[in-house]
Amino acid sequence: MISYSGKNAIVTGGANGIGSATAQLLVELGARVAVFDREQAASAPNIKSYIVDLSDLKACEDAVNQVKRDLGSIEILINVAGVSIPNFLAELNPDSYQKTLAVNLKAPVFLMKFVGNEMAKNGYGRMVSVTSVHARQSEPASIAYDITKAGLEAATRTAALELAESGVLVNAVAPGFVMTRMSIVDGVDETESDWFKNIYLENKRLPLQRAAQPIEIARTIAWLASDTNTYVTGQTLVVDGGISSRF
Repeated sequence: MISYSGKNAIVTGGANGIGSATAQLLVELGARVAVFDREQAASAPNIKSYIVDLSDLKACEDAVNQVKRDLGSIEILINVAGVSIPNFLAELNPDSYQKTLAVNLKAPVFLMKFVGNEMAKNGYGRMVSVTSVHARQSEPASIAYDITKAGLEAATRTAALELAESGVLVNAVAPGFVMTRMSIVDGVDETESDWFKNIYLENKRLPLQRAAQPIEIARTIAWLASDTNTYVTGQTLVVDGGISSRF
């Protein structure tokens, strides 16, 4: 049985979606969780909300230091927060591109730095970052998002190599379609759209024939970040209902 008793965790993007499901699950398993988000996380026992602009590295470092003062050492880091700003290459906007990189790639990498030194010193740690099937399978108007997710998978591998001898395991989870706020585009939930039903369900590009619920991704994260995982590091576990298994 997975237990997080006595463990302190940081979960970014923990106010909604996969991040919220992950934070709540870790608490159910015994952890104390610090949520970093630009929004207030729902009030719950053993969940402490920190309002953090993840595009600001100084704010990220300050928040980590505050968590150490409030809770003590940090054993778990879960990078979930992300943004998606659709742009075709021909119309790529430098500001939106930099914002996407700042939140999706720079923040997770530097958070790994900010907590990694202490984890290495203590001889224990678990880090899990949420990437996407977009790291390997692209679609139009998603160039900035795709770059950040592929970069985060590369960073996961390198961090795993550098921290392996210190007892710190570093992995990633790559979801496919998940029913979260990010799936709502121009007021329409893409997982309930005619486009999704036609391409992914009727044509069976999605073998399991449905989008995931956030808790299904959270359960995978929880296993990778637990003591039950003792030998998996530097990996990206794809949790996509089988999309990537097809041509």
